[in-house]
This record gives sequence, C-alpha cells and structure tokens, in this order.
Amino acid sequence: MKTPEPVITVDLFPDLLEELLALLGSLSMDDWKRSTVCAGWSVRDIALHLLGGEVGILSRKRDQFSFVEAEITSWDDLVQLINNLNDMWVKATRRISPTLLIDLLKLTGKQTCEYFKSLDPFAMGDPVDWAGSETAPVWLDLAREFTERWHHQQQIRDATGKPGAKEPRFFAPVLDTFVRALPHTYREVEAKDETLLALTITGHSGGRWFLLRRDAKWNLLIDVDLEPAAEVIIDQETAWRLFTKGVSREEVTKKAAITGDVKLASKALDMISVIA
Repeated sequence: MKTPEPVITVDLFPDLLEELLALLGSLSMDDWKRSTVCAGWSVRDIALHLLGGEVGILSRKRDQFSFVEAEITSWDDLVQLINNLNDMWVKATRRISPTLLIDLLKLTGKQTCEYFKSLDPFAMGDPVDWAGSETAPVWLDLAREFTERWHHQQQIRDATGKPGAKEPRFFAPVLDTFVRALPHTYREVEAKDETLLALTITGHSGGRWFLLRRDAKWNLLIDVDLEPAAEVIIDQETAWRLFTKGVSREEVTKKAAITGDVKLASKALDMISVIA
C-alpha cells in the first residue's frame, strides 16, 4: 500500500501567473463583461476576486495584518464569512479598469510567488478546511492556493472561449490536490474495516485513487492489493468542474460510470474542494 506523495506546486505559480496575465491582456471589452459560471460575476469580477486573493495573502499571511474579527464556530460560519468578504471586495473594486487590474495582478502576483517560495513546504500550517479541520502541511495549503488560481482562470477561459493552461504540469497537480478532500467527504460514512473505494479520473492529467477503511478511519491511497467494493469513474473535465461547484451532482451522475456498491461510490460525487 502506498499513500499519495505531497503535491509540490511552488515553482508553478509564476508560470500560471504569466498564463493569466496573457489571457487577460488578450480580452476585448466585451469579453470582460461576459457572464461566468460564478452566479452574478462577470469575467472582470473573477479577475477582481483573484486580485483580492493576492492582497489577502500578502496582508494577512506575509505581513501578519488582519482586520477581520469574526467568531468561526462551524463550517457554515466560515463559508458565510468568506462569501461576504468576497462579495464586499468585488463590489468595492468594480471601479478598477481592466488595464489597471492587469497591472495590479502583475504586482501582487509576483510578490505572492516570492512569498510562497520563502515558505517551508513541510512545516505545519493552517487547516485546509475542505480537507479537514486539523492543521495541514504548508505544501497542501500552497497546493490549495494553486487550485484556486487555476480553476478561476479556467472559468474565465470557459466564459471567453480561450482554452489554455490545461497541460498536465498544471492540471494534474490540481486534480491530485482536489482528491485530498476525499477522506473528509467520507468522514461520516460507516463501513467495515478493509472496505475499499476506487476513484478514477480519466484523461492525461487524471489518475486512480483509493479510499480504504481501517481502524474506523478512511485513508487515501494510490496503490493497494485489495479489490475495490465500489468504483466511480469520471473524466477530468467533469471532475474539476464538479469539485469546484461548476457543474451539478445530478449532471455528473449521468456521465459517471459506477460499479459495485453504488451508494458507497456515489458519495464521492459530493466532494467539494473549495469553500463556497
């Protein structure tokens, strides 16, 4: 049996930033106004949200400055807080022009890349809440930040018909990171010890992961000798959209191939790897 390796993304951030800046620089004024899968947000709003993320990282983490005073006692509290902050930021920054927005993203993006590179990826940091409430290694938090930037860029690309940044060096780490939410998704699912679930994501950037029940806990693996009691198979394009709430569970159920224990396998389609 083998557990997944850490997802190390720090060297990918500068390249992904360049992809974003090139994408935004290619947009027409009509493109900036296009609707996206994020309800109520245009392409420009998503770009503003990305800027807010960089400002938050630099201020809150690098500079140790925080103005948010809110008591978080539940998942719902956290989601509400983040949604409120995101909404407030986007509404307040809509006066920023596309040209200035690109300049600001270049400035903050480069500083964020430098900050991320200064961190010890194997130190323990804050929780990655969609993967569990316990503290997580810094590499997982950075991988989460990478998926945040990647999937929002893809939402812009989808809205404007400008595909890109889908090569495996970008896409594979995103999917590998998203799947780290699988044990947390199954945390309340009871099963006999040695029960095994397989999740297969097809495509050049996909893979096959296993969830093994042992000692009353679900464990994520990538190599096992046991036969799965259930398996769910989805393609990589469907997978990333499902895990970021870009497509409904009902739509994915029609596309997914499920074998064995359907109830056990279907729970994987509830996995969400974002906070929203």
